[in-house]
Amino acid sequence: MPANFDDFLRDAIARVAAVAAPLPDAYEEDAWIGVRWRIRQRTFAHVAPVDGRSPAFERAAGGPGPYVVMTFRSDGDELDTLSRIGYPYFKPDWSPTVVGLHLTDESDWDEIAELVTESYCLLAPKKLARLVARPPQD
Repeated sequence: MPANFDDFLRDAIARVAAVAAPLPDAYEEDAWIGVRWRIRQRTFAHVAPVDGRSPAFERAAGGPGPYVVMTFRSDGDELDTLSRIGYPYFKPDWSPTVVGLHLTDESDWDEIAELVTESYCLLAPKKLARLVARPPQD
């Protein structure tokens, strides 16, 4: 984690917002901890500090912080793989489709953009998801 935790948290929120905010009908709001992005009433990305304020995040992500995590939705083979791969990923127990990711200086922000976009498309109405440009599948 960088020397200035608050700066890293703000930067992580800004980077996820740059991907999430332009998605059709998506909006940002403060969550009980951190910031989340939603489509309708469904959260498709959530950036949160793990710094003693949320025992649920500490349990899910592997212990006390300080560090920053992002949760998002996944399904199918990707959900299975990300749930089992281990650090930097983790599998919270509060939803069968939520996956978490530790955000660090080494995070691959192109991959994070894809994860956020795919999460949005899973939860958005089909007519909105069709408007989203996604990279071709291998």
